Amino acid sequence: MTESTHSDVVWLTQTKFDQLQAELEQLRGPGRAEVVKKVSDARDEGDLKENGGYHAAREELGKIDGRIQQLVDMLQRAKVGETPPDDGVVEPGMKVTVELAGQEQVFLLGAREMAGADMDVFSPQSPLGQAIQGSRKGDTVNYQAPNGKDLKVRILDAVPYAG
Repeated sequence: MTESTHSDVVWLTQTKFDQLQAELEQLRGPGRAEVVKKVSDARDEGDLKENGGYHAAREELGKIDGRIQQLVDMLQRAKVGETPPDDGVVEPGMKVTVELAGQEQVFLLGAREMAGADMDVFSPQSPLGQAIQGSRKGDTVNYQAPNGKDLKVRILDAVPYAG
C-alpha cells in the first residue's frame, strides 16, 4: 500500500479483501475477455450505427472497465484484517449508532463493499464521517448537513463491525 492519509484508507476484512481480489481477477481475465468477444462479434455484424448489440456490448465493457478501476483503487488503499479496537472511538470499520435529528441511526463507517444490503454505510470522507471520526460513545458533535443546516450528532455506541 502506498503512503496515504488515514482518511484515504479503505478498511476491509481479510475475507472481503480476498473476495474483491477474486472479483478483480475474474473481471480482468475471463469476464473482460468475454465482453471483448461480444464487442468483436457485434462489430462483425455490419453497420455500427444501427447495431444495438454492438452498443450494448460496448456499454457493458465500459461498466466492467469502470469496476476494474474502482477495485484497483480500493484494493491499493485497503487496510486489511485489522479490526479496530473495541474502545468506543469512532473510526473506519466501526458500527456506529448515533442520534441525529431526533432519530437513532445505525451504520458502518467504512467502505460500502463491507456491509450487506441491510446496513447503511457512510464513508469516512463524507461530511458525517468526518464530523464523527475520533468521537467517543457519549460525545455530541456538530455536523453540517448537505442542506447547510448545522445538526448535533450524539454518539450512542461505536463497536467494531463484525460483518
